[in-house]
Order: sequence, then C-alpha cells, then structure tokens
Amino acid sequence: MSESCRIVAEVLEGIKKNISPGISTKEIDEFAESYIISKGARPAFKGYRGYPASVCTSVNEQVVHGIPSVEKLRDGDIISFDIGVFYKGFYGDAAVTFPVGSVSGQAMKLIQVTERSLGAGLEKAVAGNRLSDISSAVQGCVEAEGFSIVRSFVGHGIGRELHEEPQIPNFGKPGEGPELRPGMTLAVEPMVNAGGWEVIILNDGWTAVTKDRSLSAHFEHTVAITKNGLNILTKL
Repeated sequence: MSESCRIVAEVLEGIKKNISPGISTKEIDEFAESYIISKGARPAFKGYRGYPASVCTSVNEQVVHGIPSVEKLRDGDIISFDIGVFYKGFYGDAAVTFPVGSVSGQAMKLIQVTERSLGAGLEKAVAGNRLSDISSAVQGCVEAEGFSIVRSFVGHGIGRELHEEPQIPNFGKPGEGPELRPGMTLAVEPMVNAGGWEVIILNDGWTAVTKDRSLSAHFEHTVAITKNGLNILTKL
C-alpha cells in the first residue's frame, strides 16, 4: 500500500508543478495517466463504475468527481484533484486543492482551512480513539472558520478495494463508531464549501457542485494506523 500511495503522491507533486492558467484539465489527466502507467500501476478511477478518466478534476463550485475536459484553467480558479492508483493488489487515494494563478482571499482561506481540517482529523486517527473522533475534529475546524462541511460524501476504508468499510463522515459527535486499531488503513477526505453544505449532481451523472454555486475545496490522505502512531502513506 505504501508503494501505491507513493505513486499517488508523486503524481500530485507533478501536477502541482504544471498548474497555471491556460492548461486544460484533460492535459493534466493525460500526464497523470501516463505517469501512473510508467510506474507499472494503473489508474484506479478509470472505468470505476463507468468513470471516464484517470483523475477527478473539480473546478471552483465543483465539489468532487469533475470530469477532465479541454476547457482551460483561468487565473483565479481553484481546482481539486482526486487520484487513485492500483499497484500490486493494493489501492492508494489522495486529493489536493490548488489555486490557479492569483486567487481571492476567500478562495485561499477556503483551501487553507480545508487542508487544516484534514490535519485536525488525522490528529485523532490514533489507536484507541473512535472513528467519529476524526469526524468531529474535521467539522469543528471547518465550522469555526464559517465554512460548511459536505455531508453527501464521506471518507472510507481502503486496501485491496478502493472503497472499504468503514465509512468516515466529516461531521458528527466524538466518541462514536468503531474503535480505531493498529492495521487499519483509511482514506480521510474533508470536502468544504464556502457557502451551504448542500450539493447537487450535474447531468453528466458524476460532477457534484455546490447547490448555491459557492466555492468548494477537497483534501485527502490515505493513512495507516500503527501501534507507533499514524503513518500518512500519501505524503512524500
């Protein structure tokens, strides 16, 4: 799993270097797919339940599952990339939101708070805690800054399958759900909206957007809970 997750992290690092106004999400998808295949792995999302691309590219009000296209990124956009890799029988999964060029203060704050909320959740991902301790920490961090947490999509277990039990909501009371134990591998992924938390699915059947068309950001790490603490597998 660590090898699979490292490929995910390397792809996201490569994308980061290429993000600028004028590049299309289709070009980024092609880069990611080529890199993954060059490592002897395969894109986990392509063909998954019919998804047509290797990377989910979600721009501005798009929350998750945006489909790459020839449309070019513009100065001031924000874009979330969600990438999965299958390698030697195991999956890795991570997401990052990047600013494109010069973005508004609110957009940058949204990105920073979303990333910080992931960190707050991961601080609770230790053996002996309960699953909802992660959820509660994420929600508390987000709502303290005046943003809202998406409730329609959740994190998940991951390993030999892309999506395994348990589901990991990004909201809830602490102290509930299964006990976290060494050996668990989880994909924790807060999705945060600048406006309301409600989302709708577009006619393509995939792209989720904020109902009020406010900006949205998304961060995700695949992590392993060990007896010696948390191992963030998708971090270089």
